[in-house]
Formats: sequence, C-alpha cells, structure tokens
Amino acid sequence: MSNSVVIAVDAMGGDNSPSKIIAGISEFLKNNNNVFFRIFGKKSIIENEISKNSIKRQFYEIIECEDVVQNNDTPLSAAKKKNTSMWKSINDVKEKNSNVVISAGNTGALFVISKLNMNMIENISKPALAALWPNKVSMNIVLDLGANVECDEKNFEDFALMGAALHNALYPNDISKVALLNIGSEEIKGHEKIKKAYHSMENKKNNLYEFCGYIEGNHIMDGKVNVIITDGFTGNVALKTAEGTANFISSELKKALTNGLIAKLSSFLNILNLRKFKNRLDPRLYNGAILLGLETPVIKSHGSTDYIGFANSLDVCVKTVDGKLIEKIKKNINN
Repeated sequence: MSNSVVIAVDAMGGDNSPSKIIAGISEFLKNNNNVFFRIFGKKSIIENEISKNSIKRQFYEIIECEDVVQNNDTPLSAAKKKNTSMWKSINDVKEKNSNVVISAGNTGALFVISKLNMNMIENISKPALAALWPNKVSMNIVLDLGANVECDEKNFEDFALMGAALHNALYPNDISKVALLNIGSEEIKGHEKIKKAYHSMENKKNNLYEFCGYIEGNHIMDGKVNVIITDGFTGNVALKTAEGTANFISSELKKALTNGLIAKLSSFLNILNLRKFKNRLDPRLYNGAILLGLETPVIKSHGSTDYIGFANSLDVCVKTVDGKLIEKIKKNINN
C-alpha cells in the first residue's frame, strides 16, 4: 500500500448520511492509517459525526458544500448544481487534489457529473459499471451492470480489458480469466455483436488476461472464470436476480432454522457453519461498484448500505489506486 492515498468523499449521499459515511471512515481507519480523506458536505453536521467517532484530525479535511444531490434529482438537474458535495468531490479528483472519489448518492447523477468533469481514457468509447460478485473460489468482476443498455463488439473488448485490469488491481496474485456472458457455451450461440467480440478476443493476444470463451448464467459462480463481460441491460438483470435469490435463500433458511425446538437446536449446533454461510451472502462485504473508463476511478457505494458496507467500499478505493488500475488500462488498450 502506498504511503498516502487521498480519497474524496461525498459525505451527503445515500441513506443515513453523513452518519454512516463518517462511521464507515472510522471503521476503515481501525486497520488503515495511511489514507487521508477530503470530506465534502455540511461542515457542522460532519464535525458532529466525527466527534462521535473520535477520528483524529491528521486523517481528514472537511470542505464545506452548500447543496446536496437528492435521491429524486434527475441526472440533468443534479448536474446543474455546482455547489453540491457530489460535484465538488468529483471535481476534486479532476483537479488532482485526490486520487479517487466515492459516493453513496444518486447513481445517475454520479455518472453524469463524473463524465462531465473527467475525460475518458483514450480509445475507450464507453464507460462501464463493474462490481464484485462472489464465486465458489474467490470473487468475480462483472461488467457492465447498467451504464450501457446496448454494446457493440468493441465495447465488449474494452470491458474485458478494463475488467481484467480491475481484477488484477484487487487480486494481484490471481490470473484474470475473462468470459463473455451468453445464452450458451457454443460458438454459434448468441447475437452477432457478441459473436464478433468472441472471435476477435479469441484471436488477439493479451498480456492482461486469459480469454475463456462464453459462460452461461448458471455457471457465473463456479469460479472457473473471474471476469465476466456483458451489456448493461443483461448485467443489471443478472445482478438484481442474484441479489433477490440471495435474500430469498437467507430469509427462508432463517425461517427453517427457527421453526420449532429441533430446528433451533440444530441451528445452535451448526452456528459456526451458519455464520460462514451468512457472511458469504452478506452484500456489505462486496460493496463498492466502480465506474471504469474515465481518467480516474469513480467508486459507487450502495445507497442503502450501512457503515460496514461503506468501510468495505473504501478498501476498494485504496486497492484501485495502489493497484495502478488506470495505468494498466492505458498500457494495454492499444496492445
């Protein structure tokens, strides 16, 4: 880890902010002392939360912001307000006062304001939203998860490169294995754009990842690949389906293990295994989506997560900077 990573934090975005934001910073600092936070928002409220969490002055600076992007603001209306904590935190990275920016606020507004303030990486035509997704072995990087409803073969190839660079930044000891999400594993399956991307990626040498062809939805969590590429429409549907399935399994398991004396006794005897199972399904552990393709990484924390989830997304911020994510994308985009 570097001597000092500077994170620009939109402290006013998301549910229960800035309380959970400051508590998340405090939680993160328990195990990290080489990060500096430039915190954007209502100074008096933030100072009160910092006092509650006893954060030392050496780790932060507060930048006063007069306005806030609301959850019901349209991206266009939010982009017109230049004094919001979201706009100023993003602009802070543009001006190179910070290395990375994070917000738990309005997703659409975050994307639009980021694109207005930052340049795209040269030869990347569209940004993509990537996120962590657990598998049997470790973790997947999945993208795009909603930034682009329609994609062509060039976009798929760009996403593969950016996803592999992100995977390498977060998990430098693992080989990045890329697959295209499709309706079948055979070469003839899928629409023309994804088939063109398949043939191009299969025939192109790349030092950043190993191309593994197609993957079907029922094999996403097998762990045989770790970077999964799709368009934003399909990716978002897959993500929401997985989240709903995880919530369903957790709630039904809880019902089954508390329904009667024998069930309660069984759950008590298996408490360690049940805790491991619960943790694997805990979305807070995988919090921190990344908008890829811009000159600086933009991290989107889930708006409804708690301070634990926000603390985990701060870890993603540090790893993307220390792992030289942007440098790896630029180095490989023209190869």
